[in-house]
Amino acid sequence: MILPILQYGDPILRAKGQRIDEINDRIRELAANMIETMHAAHGVGLAAQQIGEALQLTVLDISAVEDRPSTLELDGKDMTDPKGAMPLVLINPEIEVHGETEIGVEGCLSFPEITGDIERAQSVRVRAQNLEGDTIQIEAGGFLARALQHEGDHLNGILFIDRMRSAAKAALSSRLKRLQKETKRGIRHREPLVSETTL
Repeated sequence: MILPILQYGDPILRAKGQRIDEINDRIRELAANMIETMHAAHGVGLAAQQIGEALQLTVLDISAVEDRPSTLELDGKDMTDPKGAMPLVLINPEIEVHGETEIGVEGCLSFPEITGDIERAQSVRVRAQNLEGDTIQIEAGGFLARALQHEGDHLNGILFIDRMRSAAKAALSSRLKRLQKETKRGIRHREPLVSETTL
């Protein structure tokens, strides 16, 4: 099922995700819906916060990205073609950044038509659980490393605009304010999300 993607200004995007202690049918269905939603929106990653759930859950799929190379080592096995491991579902990920940094263009499904140059580490190590509850180890470089850092930020309530240089963010301020206003108007009219009604 394709889910609505929350836009900048929705407070859930600033929420740190809760750790998932039990990988049950609800979590599996949520992950499947997130993958479908990400693909429908032509995104490469989607965090649970972006569909209104403050959980430590993200999905990624870089297989449609042709012009920005990636490297992937999964559980110690070098994936010569990282696309073969996609989509990735990561539960409770712990991300360590390594090596040099580089500046690259990023966008975000919660910020339609807004992009910016963001400095990120060129490689990451990730320890997470998959949908079977197994612990997986990922070493990634290139574009996949960038996507993992972007999604890891989402899970902690950090947005890519927080990592922009101040001049770049200032140049976008009117567009960001407009997006916030539109979102606030929409929040008043939308149905409460499950996570907002559960105690």
